[in-house]
Amino acid sequence: MSAPFHLRLVRPALALAAWLLPVHLRAQSPEPPPAEPGVVRLGNLKFVHYGTIFYMKEIAPRHGLKISETIFAKSGDLIPALLKGEFDLVASSAEGAIEARAAGAPVQVVAGFARGGARIIGRSDIEWKGVPDLRGRRVAVPRGGTHEVLLLAELSRHKLRWSTAPGQDVLLVYMQYSTMNAALERREIDATCQSEPQASQAISKGVAREIIKPYGTEAGEPTRVLLMHERVLADPGLAAKVMRCFVDATRTFVEQPALAEEYICDRLFDGKLSRADYRLAFTNARFTYEVSPDEIQGVINAMLQNNLGTIIGYYTRPPPAAGWVRTDLVSEARRALKSDAPLPAAVR
Repeated sequence: MSAPFHLRLVRPALALAAWLLPVHLRAQSPEPPPAEPGVVRLGNLKFVHYGTIFYMKEIAPRHGLKISETIFAKSGDLIPALLKGEFDLVASSAEGAIEARAAGAPVQVVAGFARGGARIIGRSDIEWKGVPDLRGRRVAVPRGGTHEVLLLAELSRHKLRWSTAPGQDVLLVYMQYSTMNAALERREIDATCQSEPQASQAISKGVAREIIKPYGTEAGEPTRVLLMHERVLADPGLAAKVMRCFVDATRTFVEQPALAEEYICDRLFDGKLSRADYRLAFTNARFTYEVSPDEIQGVINAMLQNNLGTIIGYYTRPPPAAGWVRTDLVSEARRALKSDAPLPAAVR
């Protein structure tokens, strides 16, 4: 169940105030100049299962591209930049993609690139049997995005009420991904819905134990998606190059797991992610090419049911996923690169 009625009245007003500014700026300011020919501006997030998207810039030259990358803390942070037209390509959670479309960003989902990558974990000094044990506990999650959707869908499924103020079954504490493990260790919170590799690192360190992989609700197993700006889609040659680069990066990591491990641990995480934690994280994440309109629509439904999202369920609704989730470009790229065979079971 959702937060009390008076809290639901406050959040829409705050969301509206926060989002009027970017929309206003977009209306008054010219769209940023396009990148130089062959340069694709990528907005990305630094998580272990985003490795193939990072690797795209390494192989972009062989596809006639140069990728200019900007890294953000979470998907919601990308939306103002998308509204102002600052990116050609964005790696995002499904929730971030939905919010972007609801806000009017001219982007479409053109592929899925990773699945999984979330766990609800709890302090290792507490005996956990399942989600009902979260009753009476302090549970942290980042505001907005995949992990809030997954957590609240699980709480709702188990008929637990939540609020950011005392008085409900679960006390929600909004925190950043990077701070939640330390808060668990200090016992300032009891549990989190955490991403990878942070969840695996907390488990390996003995700070936490897994309560559940929260994939059993309508939101499903989370799919991270590749969003393409419609100005790139209007250039079929450029769009095809980008998609071939994505398929090539994914195929490389699937066929050369040692290379993927080395690149993500040593290059992406600068040696701060151990090989053991990487392998544990990938028991809960896998690379993919695919996404479907039905998957994205399921996430939309879960967000609306739980009054979630900066935009969703407040003063506008996202358009149906069938109108802006397409699978033809990635299928064409896979055929062009002869990569249209199913992925191995270990990474599907």
